Amino acid sequence: MTAAALVEAAAAQVALRDVIELWENWSKIAGRMTVRMASPYKNILVTGGCGFCGSAFVRFVVDSAPDVHVTVLDKLTYVADLDGIVGLSKDRVELVVGDVCDSKLLERLVPGHDAIVHYAAESHNDNSIADPAPFITTNIDGTYTLLQAARAFNVRFHHISTDEVFGDLALNDPRKFTEDSPYRPSSPYSSSKAASDMLVRAWARTYGLMATISNCCNNYGPHQHPEKFIPHSIACIKHGERPKLYGDGLNVRDWIHVEDHARAVWSVLTKGTVGETYLIGANCERSNLEVLTTILKAMGQSEGYIDWVKDRPGHDRRYAIDASKLRRELEWAPIHDDFAAELSRLCRETPL
Repeated sequence: MTAAALVEAAAAQVALRDVIELWENWSKIAGRMTVRMASPYKNILVTGGCGFCGSAFVRFVVDSAPDVHVTVLDKLTYVADLDGIVGLSKDRVELVVGDVCDSKLLERLVPGHDAIVHYAAESHNDNSIADPAPFITTNIDGTYTLLQAARAFNVRFHHISTDEVFGDLALNDPRKFTEDSPYRPSSPYSSSKAASDMLVRAWARTYGLMATISNCCNNYGPHQHPEKFIPHSIACIKHGERPKLYGDGLNVRDWIHVEDHARAVWSVLTKGTVGETYLIGANCERSNLEVLTTILKAMGQSEGYIDWVKDRPGHDRRYAIDASKLRRELEWAPIHDDFAAELSRLCRETPL
């Protein structure tokens, strides 16, 4: 090959790289743009819609599906955050304060809705260890009561669950959780969610309920309650306190931005196969120590600025999600794919 040909080939490769880079950048920008979508459902009931994950889903529906009306049913417990839905049009979103365990309320509320998305749950592991009772009541009895109402009025039902129902994996285990992984819950919280999953499957098989389930990994993002690991760590540092870290800090969690979770739930609700389960994850495994170190760096603190505390009972070692079914069948993919950058943004934007 002549020198001129080599130069021409090199220029072509550079041009190709430029085109690929331009396309990748545009794909990320386009993915963050609001895409208006037609919906097979016009009136959706979202339980727990004032919670962290539930309110993100409500915001997504309002932004993306202009022909859908959302009724939020929320008990307004200590984790509820009305800021998550404040400002949304009252023509699009109605808030009903109430309990999913209230069968009389559900008999009045469910008719007229064509889909239920069930986020409402007690979800903090530490609280479940201290007092399991509310977890049994809300997560099991509440799901049962809601299933009965959905069955009575023939309403499509999507159940939000967790990867914690599968127990944990060893740090050096190459496997990840899949839809076929056996259930091995290890805490009162995860056990209550496992029970609720089984109820949904039973109602689908026995009564023909149009139901789906999604099991998601750890969420992060704006409006998360400060009892959770990431916002709690940020708040501690902003108040001049060392953030706490359990055990050796090597426990691994799979992280996903709450907005990506909302998009995935919408995909399952509108395009998923009734009777199926879908795992939701973003291939973002990080040890708790790695997460905290990233936060400390973003906030200008040394890596040693940590309050090491005794490990909690039954602390699961590692969670890891294989979301290939969701990606393959429903063509979903996460948009928030730079975990360190997203944590830095949270560190800047989280108020004192």
